[in-house]
Amino acid sequence: MLLALFIAPLLLTGKAYADDYILDSKEGHAFIQFKAKHLGYSWVLGRFNEFNGTFSHDSKTGIISNVSATIEMESIDSNHAERDKHLRGGDFLKVRKFPEAQFESTGFKSTGKGKGVLKGTLTLLGKQWPVSINVTAMGTPGIDPWGGYRIGFEGRCKLQLNNSGIALRGSPIIDIFIAIEGVRGSPPAEEEANPFAL
Repeated sequence: MLLALFIAPLLLTGKAYADDYILDSKEGHAFIQFKAKHLGYSWVLGRFNEFNGTFSHDSKTGIISNVSATIEMESIDSNHAERDKHLRGGDFLKVRKFPEAQFESTGFKSTGKGKGVLKGTLTLLGKQWPVSINVTAMGTPGIDPWGGYRIGFEGRCKLQLNNSGIALRGSPIIDIFIAIEGVRGSPPAEEEANPFAL
């Protein structure tokens, strides 16, 4: 009983450190790029221009959680209008039937200072694919020139789209590079010295 009376005030005064962020994609501070082999000879490079998302970041543990992103597949851009039209069509992304792709995180593990692995599920073409993204913190979180509170990460992963229904000629592996800045309205209650601090 005495122990419970001692612990209770600590629990009541404990603080939550997870803060919610919005991807700054509308202002051009977030990117989703891809690279796929073209017939085994070279690469097709491209990006998705329209997407949005949110995530949470715990300033005490460095854990990234509640990542949710939606990608507008119509916005694919490989710097070639005819190819983009083909990519949107029935051989590839089938955007009329599947206009969006979604990513939802399922877990995060720190792998060192400023590094971690974000696991999640990508829903693409009506199917679900497990994804592991190698994440690296960029810079130090803080107040940006516009008065908001900003944090940045980059991520890399490989999508293995076997049996996806996409007519990939050659390797079914797609390289993905992500660079994002998340914005929150005000600074946290405590300083974030290291995004992945333990």
